[in-house]
Amino acid sequence: MRLATYNVEWFANLFDSHDQLIVDDDWSGRRDVTRAQQAEALGNVFSAVDADAVMIIEAPNTGRTQSTVRALENFAAAFDLRTSTAVLGFANDTHQEIALLYDPEVLTARHDPVGHSIGDPRAPRFDSSFRIDLDIDATEDLVRFSKPPLELEVQTKQGNVLRMIGAHLKSKAPHGARNRDAAMRLSIANRRKQLAQAIWLRRRIDQHIVDGAAVVLMGDLNDGPGLDEYEHLFGRSSVEILLGEDLYDPHARRALERRLGAHPTTARFKMHKGDRYLQALLDYIMVSPDLMSHRPAWRIWHPFDDAHCWEVTELRQALLLASDHFPVTLEIDI
Repeated sequence: MRLATYNVEWFANLFDSHDQLIVDDDWSGRRDVTRAQQAEALGNVFSAVDADAVMIIEAPNTGRTQSTVRALENFAAAFDLRTSTAVLGFANDTHQEIALLYDPEVLTARHDPVGHSIGDPRAPRFDSSFRIDLDIDATEDLVRFSKPPLELEVQTKQGNVLRMIGAHLKSKAPHGARNRDAAMRLSIANRRKQLAQAIWLRRRIDQHIVDGAAVVLMGDLNDGPGLDEYEHLFGRSSVEILLGEDLYDPHARRALERRLGAHPTTARFKMHKGDRYLQALLDYIMVSPDLMSHRPAWRIWHPFDDAHCWEVTELRQALLLASDHFPVTLEIDI
């Protein structure tokens, strides 16, 4: 089975108010990319990756007239994808949903949130609030997810049952800051909130592992070792918190072991000033220990670092047009 996680930048912009795919020459939201170009590129990427299930981060919007599930299933039909069924968890207000698009002939998936009351150390449901004191001031803060993680019960054709969680943690970028001091304050506040979200999510994972469930955590964690100068204030990155001692993702482990020098990357952003690009490791697929015996193999579909993606010109171009993130896949015998 092939599982994938993919952050699709401005996916919502490709659909009208009734979830019909828009294929025209207007701008998509991606810099210098039209909606037709991005839609075609995404169709090529999804077809090439050919996953049995894709955890889509920044999926199309659910709102008064829009439906994430309907939009994704329309997208799948437009490009004749076998991943024809979508499932959504808790909708949010950001126009960036978290959803799973999957092949119903290979697996079934249902939204199955669990949780406890606010203040319970086992962690509340992801659409609720989490009490935690991160700055050691003897005052608990209430933390919420702007994009509640998608918690699924997945059953494969072979009869295996997984707890699959799709996550998009809080960005640390100081959006809206007008000067250096404001940027510093906002960056620290954002990192504090992101770490709280990671602790909340990790407690849920601990609960599932104690209950004997196989766990797959997928998504954009907006973090990795050494990505900003404020990490030393808190001691650990969100990725380290989530990995703990038992979850495994080879790209995350390699980056933690080699803070200097080259390490894998899953995203590529053009810098606001100048003509350079920033690359970062943001997207992960972490698995619980019991799944390590199922021959897992990870791959980042990076247009420059993956030999196949580089050599197939159409795929390389599609990956660059489709999003500022690249798919990450996990092959596993389940």
